[in-house]
Amino acid sequence: MALSFPTAAWPDVRRVVGRHVAQVPSAKGQFAAAVALLAGGSVATIFIPILLGRIVDAVIAGGGANLLAIGVSLAVCALLGAALSAGGFYLLSRITERVIANLREDMVGTALGLPTHRVEEAGTGDLVSRSTDDVAELSAAVTETVPVLSSSVFAIITTAVALVSLDWQFLLVVVAAAPIYYFAAQRYLRVAPGRYAAQRAAMADRARRVLEAIRGRATVRAFGLEERTHENIRAASQDVVDYGFSARRTLMVLQSWLTTVEFVMVTTGLLVGFWTVRTGAMTVGAVTAAMLMLIRLRGPLMGLMRVLDTIQSGYASLARIVGVVMDPPQPTPPAGAPSKVGEVRMDHVSFSYGEGWAVDDISIHLHPGEMVALVGASGAGKTTVAALLAGLRVPDEGTVTVDGVEVSHLSDTERVARLAMISQDVHVFSGTLREDLQLARPDATDEDMRDALRRVRADWVEHLVDGLDTEVGAQGIQLEPVEAQQLALARILLLDPRVIVMDEATAEAGSVGAGALEEAADEVTRGRTALVVAHRLDQASQADQILVMEDGRVSERGTHAELVALNGRYHELWQAWQKGRTSSS
Repeated sequence: MALSFPTAAWPDVRRVVGRHVAQVPSAKGQFAAAVALLAGGSVATIFIPILLGRIVDAVIAGGGANLLAIGVSLAVCALLGAALSAGGFYLLSRITERVIANLREDMVGTALGLPTHRVEEAGTGDLVSRSTDDVAELSAAVTETVPVLSSSVFAIITTAVALVSLDWQFLLVVVAAAPIYYFAAQRYLRVAPGRYAAQRAAMADRARRVLEAIRGRATVRAFGLEERTHENIRAASQDVVDYGFSARRTLMVLQSWLTTVEFVMVTTGLLVGFWTVRTGAMTVGAVTAAMLMLIRLRGPLMGLMRVLDTIQSGYASLARIVGVVMDPPQPTPPAGAPSKVGEVRMDHVSFSYGEGWAVDDISIHLHPGEMVALVGASGAGKTTVAALLAGLRVPDEGTVTVDGVEVSHLSDTERVARLAMISQDVHVFSGTLREDLQLARPDATDEDMRDALRRVRADWVEHLVDGLDTEVGAQGIQLEPVEAQQLALARILLLDPRVIVMDEATAEAGSVGAGALEEAADEVTRGRTALVVAHRLDQASQADQILVMEDGRVSERGTHAELVALNGRYHELWQAWQKGRTSSS
């Protein structure tokens, strides 16, 4: 079972967000100015119902001369309120967007610095979901809620103060409505976070299953697992729907409580207004102003409750993002590894994905410069062995060492100098060809890069008009699979590790350019220790030692000639391979 990244608790969220707020220049000053502007805007707009009430009194008293002055005051208050609120929104949005940008950068940096085996254990779907869905959800939540939330809060506060200042008896409205509002909000906040967090987790699980289905489509088809895979994705999608409906149902209950609050407020306000007019404590215009304020409160209250839905969803995403960055990986200190030689040992290594042993008691010794090939049926454990040697997985039992040091104990510098892995699926980074190659060795000269490309038989580079300045990847030229593999092999040459793990890296050799790709692989492995997961048995036949894997164990080992003479499992595979080549030629 995948060990997903944690979801942060409130103290961790507050600590991480506070740290990022502190990184924004003049954040405290900008925040104080935003609060002042928003408060000023709310005060200006609260005068609008008061002035409307004065118009009522002026009309009743027959003082039409004052209407023009009151009308001008209304316009000034409206414009001033809009200007001050806009300024406050701008400053507040500027701070929050900067914090989100910093948080996004922090998350990407943390994810890139995580040990590969940690990402593999959590499942790439979980990390992809957090870095895409959750970041987008948080950004949308902030963009949508900051103006509504800030204006609603200040409008409610200023309206409550203005009501009480008109006549203390309107305090009864607050006393009558506050308990109901508090009960509704408390119930919502007690139930909603868990439901929204569950919805986000279900979305991550759905993303993981979809990614696994896409990446493993060949295996799914080979084993006839289409129906089971579709059912798993359907079940995961249904979970998202169910959790989403549960969260929305919580909001619907909250809205019914808000309708009750609104009814209580208006009813209490009418009773207080009737009493104050009858006793002469207030004029009809003043009571009109008070009722307009109460009616006006409906918008901020509904707006506040409406964005609570978005806030809860955004907070659930924020907690998942902070769950990745709250405990950043500490650099592995240098292990004091000796000079790189390329000696590899796997001693009694076992590893499980959670259900039985994927690899069981494997022992391999690769001498410097030796090539060892792994062969066997799909699911025999070959890729797992390669991942363990490359450090993508940490064994449950046994040790994996390179030059006498456990792979998991090597620092980044020590590991990169000794060990590199290349698989069938390679990535071409967006940018120039030069930038892509310099990822392996930043100080590489143009001649170094051209030499590496020549050695991997990448003759196609000579036909590029811009040469090393050619844009490749998603934003440039789309390289063919063989070309992309040659580019990846050229990066390995520039990196110059002593140990290479090749997981079916020449599987594309069945297409155009087969000879060039095989020669490139030979060039990369020459003089280096190599563990090769062999897709082609003619490649395995050239290895110094061949290991045949079945059910996570090594069933046979030896040279090609020894294993063919043994008449065992390898002999069967070799005969089938030879027969397949003969029939296809």
